[in-house]
Amino acid sequence: MRMNKLLQAMILVAVAATTTAASAATTLSKGDQAIIAGMAQANMAEVAAGKMALEKSQNAEVKKFAQMMIDDHSKALDSVTEVAKAKEVTLPTDVDAPHKAMAMRLSKLSGDAFDKAYMKEAGVADHTKVRAKLKKDETAAKDADVKALAAKMLPTVEGHLQMAKAAPVTK
Repeated sequence: MRMNKLLQAMILVAVAATTTAASAATTLSKGDQAIIAGMAQANMAEVAAGKMALEKSQNAEVKKFAQMMIDDHSKALDSVTEVAKAKEVTLPTDVDAPHKAMAMRLSKLSGDAFDKAYMKEAGVADHTKVRAKLKKDETAAKDADVKALAAKMLPTVEGHLQMAKAAPVTK
């Protein structure tokens, strides 16, 4: 009987220690969870907009930019997903309302009107917002991995912004 109680106590201590260690290793603040979710949505939106541009645009420069958005933001989304998985954060499966509205606006356009709107909205405006958000996230994040993720994504987003601004179709 005494051995049974001792065994039960040891099992409870082991379970409690394992649960506490796992929680401590993966728990993120609500703010860091929101940062990761926002990163995921921004990357999903850029991939979706890029795919739309590949289908709708007839402009080689716009298509080249769109393919770069798909490639780079897919890689970035993979990085976000990797951190989220390690930190046990459930990511959204769809883009947020502002990105849905942008997609709706773009879907109604064609030709030069589409190209200009895509480059201005998904290229310049969205990358301007994301760049500012990543800079803020890099300092606001509490978790070192979340900070590193923001820092890693920032140069790519800045490069996209400069390309979008320089594109003749944006002018």
